[in-house]
Amino acid sequence: MSTPLTGSVPPDHPARRQDPNVETASAVARGEIGEAALSSSLEAARGEDSPVLEEPVLTVEGLNIVYEVGEGVHAVKDASFTLRRGEILGLAGESGCGKTTLAYGLNQLHRPPARIVSGAVTFHDRDEGTDVDVLGLAGERLRAFRWSKVAMVFQGAMNSLNPVLSIRTQLGDVLTTHRPQMDRTERRRRSEELLELVGVERRRIDAYPHELSGGMRQRVMIAMALALDPQLMIMDEPTTALDVVVQREILQEVLRLRQELGFAVVFITHDLPMLLEISDRIAVMKAGRIVELDTAENLYFAPKDDYTRTLLGSFPSLTGEAGDFVRAGFTQDDAAPAGIADQESSS
Repeated sequence: MSTPLTGSVPPDHPARRQDPNVETASAVARGEIGEAALSSSLEAARGEDSPVLEEPVLTVEGLNIVYEVGEGVHAVKDASFTLRRGEILGLAGESGCGKTTLAYGLNQLHRPPARIVSGAVTFHDRDEGTDVDVLGLAGERLRAFRWSKVAMVFQGAMNSLNPVLSIRTQLGDVLTTHRPQMDRTERRRRSEELLELVGVERRRIDAYPHELSGGMRQRVMIAMALALDPQLMIMDEPTTALDVVVQREILQEVLRLRQELGFAVVFITHDLPMLLEISDRIAVMKAGRIVELDTAENLYFAPKDDYTRTLLGSFPSLTGEAGDFVRAGFTQDDAAPAGIADQESSS
């Protein structure tokens, strides 16, 4: 089950019972709360209205992707995970670690020189009641699958939207291609409903992308992805280049839509603190590998991998001294890469 929209860590959770002005280690790290108590108290705090179900929507097993250039670049190495229906899975890591390459592999969006060399991606279709071998799809079957079952919100809405076509035309193209039985009136009505669903006024349907703000363009991209009621949405850094207020609005919109429609989300970003707030689970990638996969609360209060600690330690604390990068659960020395902490202490 997932934490409701109020955040991944409930306000009354025992791990929050610390004074941030005088303490830098969490109750979990200090040993005052065991992992069993952490899990049970979180389960008790989670509501019955959570959209996350135990049944899987996507299973990835041993996925390997290479770029066949020069001697070859092994971009994704033995990636495996199961995504539950209605779950938000955050995908975090530094630039070039393979996040987008992995996401593209989930619905065969790669182009040469990228190639999936091994592994399996299985989509568990709720509508048909069947399991779909995604890597075995081709042609029209793959084209239909990509938008109706798994949709994607690409990075940079202005680059993804066609600047010379109106929003009505671009939304209508999706419906014309995948729902040819709909007439013009039905397509327009559905397009207006989608805009309203994501918080854009219906009257903006005849606008062009340059007439919309960055936040509105991103909402249009989300509306386009929702056009065919997908069961899984992949979002590749959807808040990049947006100011923090608009980022917050977009995230709240995604959480609201997930709650109402029940789709699962793979959310890609560099912003690990943001993922900690919105995700049910987080996968941390380094050099093509998933080095840690855990719930958001466990990842924050009790990270297991050194690289995860390094990522957490790279974000400043809002409650400490200026320049303080100490996070809950470990010290600055723990967060620094091997060798760096020793150099800093001797300088």
